Amino acid sequence: MHQNNPHKDPYNFELLLQVHTSLEAFVFTNKYKARTIDFANPQAVFHLNKALLLHHYKLDDYELPPGYLCPGVPGRADYLCYVESLLAAHQKTNNDSVRYKALDIGVGANCIYPIIGAQLFNWQMVGADINSDAIASAKAIVGATKALKNKIEIRQQPNNAHIFMDIIKEDEYFDITICNPPFHTSELEATKGTLRKLANISKDNDYVSRKELIQNFGGKANELWCNGGEALFIKRMIKQSVTYKSKVGIFTTLVSNKAHLNKLYKQLDKAKANHTTVVMPIGNKTSRMLAWSFDAKKLIKKNN
Repeated sequence: MHQNNPHKDPYNFELLLQVHTSLEAFVFTNKYKARTIDFANPQAVFHLNKALLLHHYKLDDYELPPGYLCPGVPGRADYLCYVESLLAAHQKTNNDSVRYKALDIGVGANCIYPIIGAQLFNWQMVGADINSDAIASAKAIVGATKALKNKIEIRQQPNNAHIFMDIIKEDEYFDITICNPPFHTSELEATKGTLRKLANISKDNDYVSRKELIQNFGGKANELWCNGGEALFIKRMIKQSVTYKSKVGIFTTLVSNKAHLNKLYKQLDKAKANHTTVVMPIGNKTSRMLAWSFDAKKLIKKNN
């Protein structure tokens, strides 16, 4: 994990249980004599991440509607730690108190990136989403913690063909945008992916053979898949970013599939954008942050 990630050390269950006692029902000692949870149990996953948010990000409460994507807080924080390093590298001033403004494309019902950006880095956050239920949930999460109310604004995108239009206001400037795009190209592909994931982490085969699909991190259709999947969504984002090149300093997105990168680089070159890729290893998993800018002074570094 990134060296500044507050979750780079093993979970401190003693502290987590102090802020969220409901987690205790899901904690056990494994064969290596380490305290842990069953990551194939959706309730255990939710209560662990709720405890992390209450403890590390000082939330007063945190709830999600049934079935929505429960965020893995450490991985989300890692992305924003790399974003913060990117911003620091291109900071125009030596003033450490500078407050960045960031836009989260696809904030989701969990509102996780605005929470981390606001509480860990003191950024001014705007979260945008097309789904009205997700918007309602994100607003409820912000409203439940007094410290978030002046730091996070949630906006609904009225047109699913647009990414930045109707979200970025005419007189507005964002230092950075972030995005964790839907990965899968269809609901069927998303379902197969979930079953594979459960098979890898489940304690017993019965868990993944149930007729009703159980997702350990939840997720509605709009959170898990879209037409064309990750690659097409990011290509659309790149095309539309050209119109907003004077209103955004740096655009970023996660790219889960390394095979998509070359096509995305071609799209960025066509748009005449400077770009770089940051590899982000977390345990056995590797993700990538693709970043681009239309400012000639930014992102001079070549792709990793």
